[in-house]
Amino acid sequence: MGFARPHLSGLSPNTQPLTMSTTLSLVSEMERIANSLGAEQGEGTRISLASVAEKIAKNLGVRTEEVAILAVSTRWRHLHFLVPEALKNVGFIPLSSNSALAARTARDSRPEIENNFSTARHATVFEGVKITNEAVEAIQKMISAPILLDGKVIGVIQVSRKGANPASAGLDFTADDLGKILGFCKPLGKMLHHLAAE
Repeated sequence: MGFARPHLSGLSPNTQPLTMSTTLSLVSEMERIANSLGAEQGEGTRISLASVAEKIAKNLGVRTEEVAILAVSTRWRHLHFLVPEALKNVGFIPLSSNSALAARTARDSRPEIENNFSTARHATVFEGVKITNEAVEAIQKMISAPILLDGKVIGVIQVSRKGANPASAGLDFTADDLGKILGFCKPLGKMLHHLAAE
């Protein structure tokens, strides 16, 4: 039994496959980089998560600063930012936090789409940090997904859309967006294992 293809106004029939093939090629590239990290030599030592986040942002049509990758510290029972760089030294998120979506994602090992994020109860300390020269904007929409390695949550990826209000932040995130992000999570798990291991 086949699924009806969703109609996306304004897009040519060829746009969807192109996006999917672009996503698959990025996942393949990330897999190759992640595998090279395990090798003694190669480009592994030169890889930066910031450049990976930039590629993910481009693929999803968001700004680079709207992609965050956090690692789980099992020793300290918290999440800490790996990207954006500007948030690395701002603080951490306790895994026990009831107001942080990232903590809930890590605890429950379940992805979520929050297209009304600005109205949900959440910690705002990281939102107020100036990452670029642009004015600080509130997160309006967010996808949060666990990054796993061997079935264990070792990090969280969050992709957001910021703006003065939900309308100015752009389109709602969809199940297709979540599917892409989940595709990125497997190679990210391998990368975090090498780059953020305790």
